[in-house]
Amino acid sequence: MRNTFEAPLALASRVLLATLFLPAGLGKIAGFSGTVAYVASAGLPLPELGAVIAIVVEVLGGLMLIAGYQTRLAALVMAVFTVVAGVCFHRFWAVAPEQVMVQQIMFLKNISIAGGLLALTAFGAGTFSVDARNARY
Repeated sequence: MRNTFEAPLALASRVLLATLFLPAGLGKIAGFSGTVAYVASAGLPLPELGAVIAIVVEVLGGLMLIAGYQTRLAALVMAVFTVVAGVCFHRFWAVAPEQVMVQQIMFLKNISIAGGLLALTAFGAGTFSVDARNARY
């Protein structure tokens, strides 16, 4: 059974994870000044650079996941980015009591997504990918 479903499920995994990152990155491009302000509101240094890094990771990483190109590297970078974003932007331990639940959910969502990305890092893109095609040659 594993062999029957492995390739389509790996593809589905990559595409579903990318559906979170790619639109978010494109939205950051469209609202760049708002993105910079949001990064600055978290107290991070160099908010313009932070916004550009987020855009590159989300857009380029999302496209790499969809294509299955350099999937292990892309997924690892995206996992680290996602954990850092959770720690910097969803600090449930440091917000007003009425915000704790939402921020904790958002933080745990980021941690869970990082787990999925680490699975892609460990197991690769699967058969339906540029990585698999390149491995044949």
